[in-house]
Amino acid sequence: MKTKVKTLFAKSVRKPAAAAKTNPPVVPSSPSTAPVKLPAVPAAPESRPSYGVDGALSLYMREVAEVPLLTIEEENALAARIHAGDEAAREHMIRANLRLVVKIAREYEGFGLPLLDLINEGNMGLMKAVERFDPAKGGKLSTYASWWIKQSIRRGIANQAKTIRLPIHAIDKLSKAQRVANEMRETLGREPEPEELAEALGVKTSRLNEIRTAALRPASLDAPLGGDEDSNALAEVVKDENTRTPYEHLEEKTLLGMLGHLVEKLGPREKKIIRLRFGLDGRGEKTLEEIGAQFGLTRERIRQLQNEALARLRELIEDRDAYAAAA
Repeated sequence: MKTKVKTLFAKSVRKPAAAAKTNPPVVPSSPSTAPVKLPAVPAAPESRPSYGVDGALSLYMREVAEVPLLTIEEENALAARIHAGDEAAREHMIRANLRLVVKIAREYEGFGLPLLDLINEGNMGLMKAVERFDPAKGGKLSTYASWWIKQSIRRGIANQAKTIRLPIHAIDKLSKAQRVANEMRETLGREPEPEELAEALGVKTSRLNEIRTAALRPASLDAPLGGDEDSNALAEVVKDENTRTPYEHLEEKTLLGMLGHLVEKLGPREKKIIRLRFGLDGRGEKTLEEIGAQFGLTRERIRQLQNEALARLRELIEDRDAYAAAA
């Protein structure tokens, strides 16, 4: 399978960037009370009031804490109402779990996005988790939602925090390096030496330096990494985006395997289009024009049907992964 399979799969289901900036809706503090305005995540630094980031976060946390945590029974009851289309129940569930977003967002500080922006990204993941959560499949909402929150934050970092876009698996490595460094700092009572941290991570010191370099927000590929002109430029350290790593090869192979299994859940027409388009039947990939000729449809119509099918496949994959994480 060619690289375009992965690219088509990702691009065809990407939602508009504007949607990620929408604040969660008005939420009642309990199903029986009047609606209460959901605390909005404070604005970007240039538009925040003079009380500063810490004051803005404290104010937000005070408002979030006004809604008590849910019991398992309350969670299940709200989930049933949400599946029945009860918007108030959905909003209540979201607000009762906003503290979880803040906790997870703190794990990703230092990767290029301010904490308040990380919270904003995480809230988007929480809303998606609340909409999809099914208690009948087992697990608590907090465990299930954690997967969605982390995915949303990682994508936010990868998409917005870098002059050079980092793949999500690179964000995972950065997160692990920072977490281990924090643990060692508490244990040792000092900053761990690079060699100590590298050993704890199971990587070479040179690899650790690359990971730390990736956590920076570079101004230019031509800018020196060090303080003098003799330092290597970032372009000499960062690999060409067209150079595919073994991880990416494995990721593509895994995706192909999942497609072959999950495609059976599609309708007959969508199933055939996906099989022809990506060569899942072992006969090679077909172009949109070739598939259109078989169905008597235009190239554009085949593209639309393909993208709808891929969007459905991504939903199936993400939901499966989230429940696997909650198990």
